[in-house]
Amino acid sequence: MTRHLEIREVVRDRYAAAALNASSPCAPTGSCCGEEAIFGSGLYAAEDVAGAAAALEASLGCGVPTAVADLHPGEVVLDLGSGAGGDVLIAAGRVGPTGRVIGLDMTDEMLELARRNAAGVSNVEFVQGYIEEIPLADASVDVVLSNCVINLSADKAAALAEAARVTRHGGRFAVSDVLADEDMDEETRADMAAWTGCIAGALTEREYRDLLARTGWVRVEVRPTHRVHAHATAAIIRAVRA
Repeated sequence: MTRHLEIREVVRDRYAAAALNASSPCAPTGSCCGEEAIFGSGLYAAEDVAGAAAALEASLGCGVPTAVADLHPGEVVLDLGSGAGGDVLIAAGRVGPTGRVIGLDMTDEMLELARRNAAGVSNVEFVQGYIEEIPLADASVDVVLSNCVINLSADKAAALAEAARVTRHGGRFAVSDVLADEDMDEETRADMAAWTGCIAGALTEREYRDLLARTGWVRVEVRPTHRVHAHATAAIIRAVRA
């Protein structure tokens, strides 16, 4: 438990600083990236970002989960680790006034930034909490999104089980995340700076599939998108709530 709390606090500090600086901890000068297009707003070049451009400038993500979530009017969407709110705002436009999008984040600074970015948008809300302890009722959402956040959790089984708990049967899981290569070395995994830079905490594809199956998800799909590190790749991961 002490290790889990240590990881959480290091991640929180790094992402709070990113919110204050409105820049990604995975910037080109960081330890994990190398190119701007690997993480952040540049990945949204082909996506409809009307109303979300300002929020996406502070994006910390490794993909575009809204591009594959197949969102529909009236749906309730949860974004785990919603950051500056870019994916929340894109989703809000797709579910329309009869739908709702909830952004969950643990960081005060990110929540403040997201609420500023979403000023005047009536079908979104941002709540504080941990993805391992989601403060929502059972079976209360239709779709779970996340963008390069689950890999940062020190208890991914709890995070995926909580996502399943709050999702209605037949609901959808559509996330961008980092997957570790099977041969990722222990030195990289032990590096806390790499953890908060989106690499060391990543599961392998096999581990991710196994955890999803164990926590209530079926019809799992994994589609790698681009390399983010010598030992890791970004991927779109989709599943359906059993």
